[in-house]
Amino acid sequence: VSSFTERPKLPDNYTQDTWQKLHEAVGAIQSSISIKYNLEELYQAVENLCSYKVSATLYKQLRQVCEDHVKAQILQFREYPFPHAQKWSCTDSLDSLLFLKKINKCWQDHCRQMIMIRSIFLFLDRTYVLQNSMLPSIWDMGLELFRNHVISDKQVQNKTIDGILLLIERERNGEAVDRSLLRSLLSMLSDLQQVYKESFEQRFLEETNCLYAAEGQRLMQEREVPEYLHHVNKRLEEEGDRVITYLDHSTQKPLIACVEKQLLGEHLSAILQKGLDNLLDENRISDLTQMYQLFSRVKGGQQILLQHWSEYIKNFGTTIVVNPEKDKDMVQELLDFKDKVDHIIEVCFQKNEKFINLMKESFETFINKRPNKPAELIAKYVDSKLRAGNKEATDEELERILDKIMIIFRFIHGKDVFEAFYKKDLAKRLLVGKSASVDAEKSMLSKLKHECGAAFTSKLEGMFKDMELSKDVMVQFKQYMQNQSDPGNIDLTVNILTMGYWPTYTPMEVHLNSEMIKLQEVFKTFYLGKHSGRKLQWQTTLGHAVLKAEFKEGKKEFQVSLFQTLVLLMFNEGDEFSFEEIKMATGVDDSELRRTLQSLACGKARVLIKNPKGKDVEDGDKFIFNGDFKHKLFRIKINQIQMKETVEEQVSTTERVFQDRQYQIDAAIVRIMKMRKTLGHNLLVSELYNQLKFPVKPGDLKKRIESLIDRDYMERDKDNPNQYHYVA
Repeated sequence: VSSFTERPKLPDNYTQDTWQKLHEAVGAIQSSISIKYNLEELYQAVENLCSYKVSATLYKQLRQVCEDHVKAQILQFREYPFPHAQKWSCTDSLDSLLFLKKINKCWQDHCRQMIMIRSIFLFLDRTYVLQNSMLPSIWDMGLELFRNHVISDKQVQNKTIDGILLLIERERNGEAVDRSLLRSLLSMLSDLQQVYKESFEQRFLEETNCLYAAEGQRLMQEREVPEYLHHVNKRLEEEGDRVITYLDHSTQKPLIACVEKQLLGEHLSAILQKGLDNLLDENRISDLTQMYQLFSRVKGGQQILLQHWSEYIKNFGTTIVVNPEKDKDMVQELLDFKDKVDHIIEVCFQKNEKFINLMKESFETFINKRPNKPAELIAKYVDSKLRAGNKEATDEELERILDKIMIIFRFIHGKDVFEAFYKKDLAKRLLVGKSASVDAEKSMLSKLKHECGAAFTSKLEGMFKDMELSKDVMVQFKQYMQNQSDPGNIDLTVNILTMGYWPTYTPMEVHLNSEMIKLQEVFKTFYLGKHSGRKLQWQTTLGHAVLKAEFKEGKKEFQVSLFQTLVLLMFNEGDEFSFEEIKMATGVDDSELRRTLQSLACGKARVLIKNPKGKDVEDGDKFIFNGDFKHKLFRIKINQIQMKETVEEQVSTTERVFQDRQYQIDAAIVRIMKMRKTLGHNLLVSELYNQLKFPVKPGDLKKRIESLIDRDYMERDKDNPNQYHYVA
């Protein structure tokens, strides 16, 4: 075992000589002149001193030398002029910049010197200082000295911070400034611990607040909303960049919050009132996107944007719906408007659920401000799309249009009005063979079924079923006719319609010729032979025929209504008849006959000549067969002059819906009372609201309840008039 040798004693004066050397070296570093000794030797010297327990003294001596040097630095700033005025003049500003550069150089020198000093005294830092938790490291000691003797000097500190704020203000006003100088000075304040937070940040945020408060007020007056929002965005980007480039990261939150509050938060309502409607009217997608993004940054911003968005939809939508002059374009405008708001939600509002839901509520609100009419017009719009001759759409496009219509349809409360008009138009399409495509018809039906349930579409489906069954019946009838001894020369096609499924048609008694009557009887015998107990009622208003005719130019065929047929067949018996004679012979009612004659003598294909000429058919007018009739086609369709769907017709459809509603209310009341036996008025009414699919006023419900009490379905409680009992 080798024995430990005793540590040799230090030569006399070693400590003092060595410190002298180190002191010199530190002095050289502080004066920026070259060091006489090599660094390795100095580092070794520190290590030697530390191993001989002189660390404490060494640390104190080093601290003293550094402190003396830092204290001396303050003198160069003392002779610096300090402006007394609050505002800086141009020379002050220049002065201030020179001052900042000087303080920055002082700081940079200090840091560089401390790094070198620390590298020489590294052993002391790693041993003695580490073991004494109360002592700051050599670097921290340097910071502490700089803070205490340079930056804590009130004048120096104020002038530094004033100078920094001035530079930032100039940069905000659009001037180019020395950003690296700012970065260096602000990181100095950050390194000196609380100086940045307490002395700089507070003042910086106050000045920012004042600047943007004034700027917000001024620009809201001067600029249009898109420009203003663009400016706010630019300011936020600039301040964000400031944080990245020279401010401490901890300033980001309060700084951005301050800009948002003063430029946005204080002006939310004003921005929306001044500019939202305009942006939406003009479909300014990028501006709306920017508005949404900016408003989403501020507390309560989205909420207030939502409210104004909803108001806009309701106001704009109401103008589409309530103006009767716009009825013919109402549905197309609704579809276009819906497309527009959908696009805005998708692109500008990031498909935000709240905006989608509120849009739906707003649509529902405005579309029901005018009861019944939108439902009726939607039904007619669908009719125009499903009718043959709608050249504008391929099957895919048609499907897409129907999907869009269903979305609008969903918002409507009185869906039974839609059903009534839809049924009427569907009947026309089916009976006149005017449907563009069976697939599209079926597709629309399944959409309605999906939306409103099977009960809603059962009658409509019944209409299709009738048409299918009629085809089968006609195949059998054709065979039946071949076995007849005298099949006649008229080819008869009949559609058998179940009364409950189809719209109600007013039957009209007209004078058919003997051949037609005979055929009708043949069919009746055939049909009732298969289905005894059924009753057939002929609907003359819906009949049509193909007539063959001979003119000087040759043969033609006419596709005409039954009424037109009856009029034209008269001209086999003679060449000229008066209005009164035709009326007498055909039995067609007055207004219907005038329209029929108008179509034959005043339309494009004039098979008859009216005397005297004129657009309208008057009493006493004569009608003459037009032997010189010419037309480029062989088969010509003569359209009945369309009486604009009369107000009476519209009213009667709407009234039928109203009547149906009465029955449904009665049935619902009886159903509920039968189940509950006894029920208070308010509970009965709320239960009815749950069950009924159409909008209804409390007053109407009250009338129905009274009516049921009168008819002994229910009775009032003797002691409590608000209580009802079911009468079995």
